[in-house]
Amino acid sequence: MNNKISTKKLAEVHELFKLLSNPTRIQMLVLLEDHPMNVGQISDELKIEQSAASHQLAMLKKHQLVSNVRDGKSIYYELDDPHIMDIVNEGLAHSDHVVRGVKHGN
Repeated sequence: MNNKISTKKLAEVHELFKLLSNPTRIQMLVLLEDHPMNVGQISDELKIEQSAASHQLAMLKKHQLVSNVRDGKSIYYELDDPHIMDIVNEGLAHSDHVVRGVKHGN
């Protein structure tokens, strides 16, 4: 079996993990898991400025983690690739073990 991974694919995985290294972006993905939200709703929920929310959403959109849809004058963001939540949820499960000081499987 060939285990060589292309440089381009490695770079994108690296970008993905860099995106997920920011707690605000993780919280945005968790919020969008249930339903689409506009920037105002997201910024209110996370208690951050709308400009900061827009900046973070633009980064997530660039790497196809979120997309947006227009509804009249409003733009709503939603998960573009719902399986990203598998990665987020696995990370949250792992962190739960670490925070509680419990080894995996216990």
